[in-house]
Amino acid sequence: MKERLIGKNLKELQALVLSLGLPKFAGAQMARWLYVKKVRSISEMTDLSKVARAKLEECCEVGVTEPISVLTSADGTRKYLFPVDNGKEKSAIEAVMIPDGDRATLCVSSQSGCRMGCHFCMTGRQGFHGHLSAADIMSQFLAVEESDRLTNTVFMGMGEPLDNYDNVMRVIEILTSDWGFAWSPKRITVSTIGVLPNLKRYLEECRCHLAVSLHNPFPEERLSIMPVQKAWSVTEVVRLIRQYDFSGQRRVSFEYTMFEGFNDTPKHADALVHLLRHLECRVNLIRFHQIPDFPYKTSSPARIEAFRKRLSDAGITATLRASRGEDILAACGLLAGEHASKTEQ
Repeated sequence: MKERLIGKNLKELQALVLSLGLPKFAGAQMARWLYVKKVRSISEMTDLSKVARAKLEECCEVGVTEPISVLTSADGTRKYLFPVDNGKEKSAIEAVMIPDGDRATLCVSSQSGCRMGCHFCMTGRQGFHGHLSAADIMSQFLAVEESDRLTNTVFMGMGEPLDNYDNVMRVIEILTSDWGFAWSPKRITVSTIGVLPNLKRYLEECRCHLAVSLHNPFPEERLSIMPVQKAWSVTEVVRLIRQYDFSGQRRVSFEYTMFEGFNDTPKHADALVHLLRHLECRVNLIRFHQIPDFPYKTSSPARIEAFRKRLSDAGITATLRASRGEDILAACGLLAGEHASKTEQ
């Protein structure tokens, strides 16, 4: 099997060409072809000599994986299904492109399945099938039809990004480096349920935005739907976040899916205010998208608005996230990596 070039950073590309007896500057040329020109084959790297291209083609390939289906929502959201082969088993992952005026945000997956096991999430219910490589993650950015006009990304697709920390950070390096996509870190948001050891590393090593899946301020209630609460409590997560500065360009938000009668009462709003008081943050309220065999339903619009107002009156910035792509199972919590029944262009 040939080695994939995408997902490699500049130093790795330079090391590769040196190992093949090629000049070091060929690594920078390759980075431009891969991440700026976004070519699909080594033969397109025309400022490399024919000898260099021949040597590379013997052992390497660009490695972009094409989607096996694309579904388009009535609201313009597009869901891409990609095959994944980690050498042990074959699976599929999904990426979602969300258009919004002049913005085009790609929601990317970082794992095939997930081992966090949140009860209200279709991805968590399917179990864990493996980490995505940096090439697998990077391929999502390069393979979607909208690749050249993407403005933002959120690591909120399948998997827990901080459980696959090294590969996620490698992709962020490519996205933010001058030799890569040259994006500002403020165009990138990483979501987590609160993997404390890697969360600390992320807060110290990265300037991208952070989104924390909170969903309930009471530890025992959160544990009933999020098993990770036993290992890394939300109290400890917030305590860690308080040690870092979010008054500048980097932002922290807390994701809060609304379940009728479970976490949408005035008592829950007040506990959330107490938990987050004096922390520079926002709370994103999310309408729950019903899944089979889960006991709770989404809160009514009136309950959600009352909850939002109670937070706002207490000084917590709270917004209701618009639901996108629900008709193609592309909304929050619905990604399952299942083969789509039809392809729409």
